[in-house]
Amino acid sequence: MKSVNIGICGLGTVGSGTFNVLARNAGLINARAGCDINVTVVGARRDNASCDTSQVTVERDIFALTNRPDVDIIVELIGGTTTAKKLVLQAIANGKHVVTANKALIAEYGNEIFAAAEKQGVSVAYEAGVAGGIPIIKALREGLSANKIEWLAGIINGTGNFILTEMRDKGRDFADVLAEAQALGYAEADPAFDVEGTDAAHKLVILASIAFGMPLRFDAVFTEGITEIQPEDVVYAEELGYRIKHLGIAKQREEGVELRVHPTLIPERQLIAQVNGVMNAVMVKGDAVGPTLYYGPGAGAEPTASAVVADIVDVARSIGSAAENCVPALGFASEKIVDPGVLDINDVESAYYLRASVLDQPGVLSSVAQIMSQRGISIEAIIQKEPPAGASDVPLIMLTNTTREQNLRTAVEEIEALASVNGSIVKIRLESLDT
Repeated sequence: MKSVNIGICGLGTVGSGTFNVLARNAGLINARAGCDINVTVVGARRDNASCDTSQVTVERDIFALTNRPDVDIIVELIGGTTTAKKLVLQAIANGKHVVTANKALIAEYGNEIFAAAEKQGVSVAYEAGVAGGIPIIKALREGLSANKIEWLAGIINGTGNFILTEMRDKGRDFADVLAEAQALGYAEADPAFDVEGTDAAHKLVILASIAFGMPLRFDAVFTEGITEIQPEDVVYAEELGYRIKHLGIAKQREEGVELRVHPTLIPERQLIAQVNGVMNAVMVKGDAVGPTLYYGPGAGAEPTASAVVADIVDVARSIGSAAENCVPALGFASEKIVDPGVLDINDVESAYYLRASVLDQPGVLSSVAQIMSQRGISIEAIIQKEPPAGASDVPLIMLTNTTREQNLRTAVEEIEALASVNGSIVKIRLESLDT
């Protein structure tokens, strides 16, 4: 069998996991790849005690790996975007194939990276960048290649899903669960990347670019975090037959593509509503196959390494083939790709959950309903609770039918201006994910 040599850049959580999986399952991996895959060199600033690197060359300068003639594939696992982008572009310029788990790098600079790779005739694989060990990119590229993808919706950040699961199961508030997530290592000391939706947005644009054949448009994603979700909203959602999940949603419409990350009510009957803890899941609707669901761990050393090694195998198989036939295929930078445009959030259509604090007096509900009617918004369901002892305000909860976001925002502003309504109205979008 032919030999394919790889250089692994980074020996952190994913790097060490990749190194160990390649070593432990070498015979099986080589048989499936149809070639001998050898770790020739590792680039890392420091050693990792969980890896036995005594049989390979270790370089402290990761850029040295891109200049070695005995390296066919550079595996970028250092994270970040500045150094990683420089490393990947240098590797491509030197004719190396690239495998990466870096979703931020691909989401923000993928168009440039793919253009460089296409010019050099090398492939860039990034399965591990989205949903960890779930092979969702390969499913979209290959398994669903016969389909026109109509929409996809995913729980693609485990930290946010863990927090919302704990809030629902145990009635805890956001800050309390976030502190536990940080203690368990699910969330960073600065958790904004996860809880504000940036991480999910990176992953969403990658999925959308594959699903709809469009350029990567991270700049156009509407992003809203989960920091404002209150325990009472979780409870009311359950009463209405829904669960709150932090979803990345991409939909193809005639006017353009919707790209949005935000808390979402989804019917509890949907399988994706049962995805709890730090697990990830992506639901995809194709015109031929219908709805499909992909579930599994979205992070972790060996689950992510599983995806990294799968990409290494694919690239190893493709070496010697024309670049356009590589798996995963290139093409995002091709002039044939048409950008359908990304819809502004005000033009998106959705149903909504609304919670208002209103005075406990006659006529309030009719005033609210009149404003909704004037804006062409119909109300699907209403819950009005009795006021606590001594309180003058009551919570008013409404579910609307589908309407344009701009109409809803205008109606909310007008309702908030009523003397009988106190404070801001909580607004959460609702998706039925019907097939």
